[in-house]
Amino acid sequence: MATYLYRLGRLCFRRRRTVLAVWLALLIAIGGSAAAFGGGTTEEFKVPGTEAQATLDRIKDTFPAQGHGSAQVVFRTDAAGGIASPENARAVDEAVARIAAVPGVAGVPDPYATGALSPDGKVALGLVSFDSELGDITDGQRDAVRAAADPARAAGVTVAFGGDAYNKMAQVDGGEVIGLIVAGLVLVITLGSLVAAGLPLVTALVGVGVAMAGVFTVAGSFEVISTAPVLALMVGLAVGIDYALFIVSRHRRHLAEGLEPEEAAARANATAGSAVVFAGLTVVAALAGLAVAGVPFLTVMGLAASGAVVIAVLVATILLPAVLGFAGRAVDRLPVWKRALRTTGRTTLGERWAGFVVRRPLAVLLVGLTALVALAVPAASLTLGLPGGGSQAKGTDARTAYDLVDHSFGPGFNAPLVVVVDAEAAAQPEQAVQGVAGRLAALPGVQTLLPPQFDGPSRTALVPVIPKTGPDHADTRQLVTDIRDRRDALETETGARIAVTGTTAANIDVSAKLSDALPPFVAVIVGIALVLLALAFRSILVPLKAVAGFLLSITASLGAVVAVYQWGWLDGLIDVPKVGPVVSFVPILLIGVLFGLAMDYELFLVSGMKEHHVHGAEPREAVVAGVKNGARVVTAAALIMVAVFGSFVFGHDPIVQPIGFALAVGVLVDAFVVRMALVPAAMALFGRAAWWFPKSLDGVVPRVDMEGEQLMARLEPQAPAAAADAGAKLPERV
Repeated sequence: MATYLYRLGRLCFRRRRTVLAVWLALLIAIGGSAAAFGGGTTEEFKVPGTEAQATLDRIKDTFPAQGHGSAQVVFRTDAAGGIASPENARAVDEAVARIAAVPGVAGVPDPYATGALSPDGKVALGLVSFDSELGDITDGQRDAVRAAADPARAAGVTVAFGGDAYNKMAQVDGGEVIGLIVAGLVLVITLGSLVAAGLPLVTALVGVGVAMAGVFTVAGSFEVISTAPVLALMVGLAVGIDYALFIVSRHRRHLAEGLEPEEAAARANATAGSAVVFAGLTVVAALAGLAVAGVPFLTVMGLAASGAVVIAVLVATILLPAVLGFAGRAVDRLPVWKRALRTTGRTTLGERWAGFVVRRPLAVLLVGLTALVALAVPAASLTLGLPGGGSQAKGTDARTAYDLVDHSFGPGFNAPLVVVVDAEAAAQPEQAVQGVAGRLAALPGVQTLLPPQFDGPSRTALVPVIPKTGPDHADTRQLVTDIRDRRDALETETGARIAVTGTTAANIDVSAKLSDALPPFVAVIVGIALVLLALAFRSILVPLKAVAGFLLSITASLGAVVAVYQWGWLDGLIDVPKVGPVVSFVPILLIGVLFGLAMDYELFLVSGMKEHHVHGAEPREAVVAGVKNGARVVTAAALIMVAVFGSFVFGHDPIVQPIGFALAVGVLVDAFVVRMALVPAAMALFGRAAWWFPKSLDGVVPRVDMEGEQLMARLEPQAPAAAADAGAKLPERV
């Protein structure tokens, strides 16, 4: 691999104008495709095969409104006479009529006719039914519906819209700019010059631009969940900056050793570039592995993010050498911190830290393990759910509507269940439906039932069930289970079959499916890690150690997520919209993304250790040398990732915020506790055994030469000037 990347780096350096033109043309072409053929994203978390989704698909022809988008409209007043006073009733009636007349709205039942008034008489609740699916409702329609309620507002009535149509998720509110600023500062401190620091930022932005344009182009033909482009942006920025940082750092080191810029760039691409390619493959494999869960929207998220990583790798190994060609020896121009410009000849903090660890490996190992286990304890209480109106930021229209309904009607009105009663086999279908409704009303978790909707030709009815508790409460999940557990008994008693659907039931089913998918997904990830690391390092203990560290990072990160988002810790520091269950796909997404990133640090640190060990260093000397050469870059890379991921924490999106927090904590723990402390300690304890590899496998497992050992053996005898000669040729086989 190193040989091919060496040749690629040299070619791109020489043909830098052509390479730059191709990338710019690619960015313009894909951006143009996104503008011309791209589409919007969807907010629907559909999971085929679950009972709720299968039931909804089955009844959508009989009850088409169930498959369409809907919204709540809530009217509230504190004026004398309440919401039913003549003047308020006229204003609300006019608003309801105008909403019903908006193109795309199928209907809005009169809240006074349906009796949807709160017990205190201050609130009226209406349901806006659209004539299209949720993903087809446009922002223009939402705005028109809002504007149609102006007569009620003019009369002094508070109006708020909530429900599925107004629960906008995965919104980027500019926090990533802060992450870029912090990343820039870290790069300046690490590399010492504005030119060197700017290269990773510029190339990462090009890669992210191509990736984002590609995602929105695909959205024009396929259903893309709204979280997918945000995840692609988050991961693409982080790895794009980090991968470029690794190569630029190695390039500067080679320049300091006296190599010509072309040779320095080619060698950096061969060595650091090999680690980038291998690290990128682990990230891509992990993200693509999200398909194991069998959840389409999660598969789309994984593919979008993995696409961003592939582009980041291509940018780092193709575009970056070309940009280094334009920079030449001016890569250290505009110095800011001269100490960072010195890459050799001094004792570094990383070297001192590594020396401390190898002198006291057992103590460091025990302290680190104790800290991680303590942080992981809350993970045992993990509860999963999907966000709704109650998870939106306070002050938003959707959150206001949710809170008004919760306080005025009860939390269950935000969590309605729809029980589908199939009475085709019953002798008296309508009586069977009433019999089912009577038994449902007697269940302990039910607050009330709304009037059933019966379709005579199909002998099917919908029975809306209002729980006593909200959508993310454990009692609501138990009620869904209780209803399903009674289906056989109800069929025996009434002759009717039942199924539970609705948004609340669908979210419960999605969470359960994702929870069940975690163990097989972890098994796949662990298997991938063992194989890839065995290929990279030709070792047995190194892959096992790496996987153990990864699992520690995951559990510690999940523990922190539970403590903050489920228990409410740090609520004064982090503006958590609503404390409750963790977003159901955060754990599996965290495992996929963090696995790849954790392997990045493992590869960059341990490959340095192996490089020195191969050249004859004693095991503990090799550990110190590996940490010395990689500590600054790995520390900077981790801080950049924490900054990028952490910048999404201070937004108010109920999905993006916990994802950003989980990844930021995961990277922080994995880089600074696991890789910078536990890994050197374990390697020091392993000694020479760390590099043991069975002879039976040695001849079977292919050699990837990630450290460029064979390549460097051919290049080192050559003088730098000879190596940089344009006519110098590598042998066909190295």
